[in-house]
Amino acid sequence: MIPIKTEEEIMIMQEGGRILSRIIKNLKRFIKKGISTYQIDEFASELMAKEKVVSAFKGYRGFPANICTSVNEEVVHGIPLKEKILKEGDIISVDVGIIYKDFYLDTAFTIPIGRIKPQIKKLISVTYKALFEGIKKAKPNNYLTDISHSIQSFVERHGFSVVRQFVGHGIGRLMHEEPEIPNFGRAGGGPILKKGMVLAIEPMVNIGTYEVEIAPNGWTAITKDRLYSAHFEHTVAITDGRPIILTI
Repeated sequence: MIPIKTEEEIMIMQEGGRILSRIIKNLKRFIKKGISTYQIDEFASELMAKEKVVSAFKGYRGFPANICTSVNEEVVHGIPLKEKILKEGDIISVDVGIIYKDFYLDTAFTIPIGRIKPQIKKLISVTYKALFEGIKKAKPNNYLTDISHSIQSFVERHGFSVVRQFVGHGIGRLMHEEPEIPNFGRAGGGPILKKGMVLAIEPMVNIGTYEVEIAPNGWTAITKDRLYSAHFEHTVAITDGRPIILTI
């Protein structure tokens, strides 16, 4: 069953989303060539403490870090490491979740480190725009897979592929609630969307094949062909009118 949030609960999540967006803004300023992904994680922890929130990820199913830092061919669930130093031409996807007043908020972004190749720049742009193509469909009386189809069709129109193995999700008092939200599929399927549903919509887009494999650490998903991947995510509330992006 898909949980329906009250207006008061959505307002609390929106407050948390504003906090998370401030954390993201500061993280983007901090990330640069020559720092390690471990340093990014440590800084994220400091920002969370300053905002009086806690990481939604640390300890979740045993995850060892505050945030996920996925570099280049790493799709999602990259573990921050002291030896993972960012260099010119890299891209990094950062996934951040917090708990605020017993509610979870989740967002992700991908940014370049210095100058990157035009195809990789296009990958980041297409993934970002695909997220908003999906968000447009998060309206009452649409079907869940209307979101999925809009993301897939936009991505494939630009020559990239959508990851199948990992999907978006409902979110609220739990990190992962119903429904699962694939980034692929035919329109007109799945449950009908209703006011009060809150969804974490998150396209993961690869330059090459959509296939991924899991690294020996048991967490990090890596593109099978080792080509680059990008990831964007927002937590979105469905209302009577336009969807509200809670994490912006």
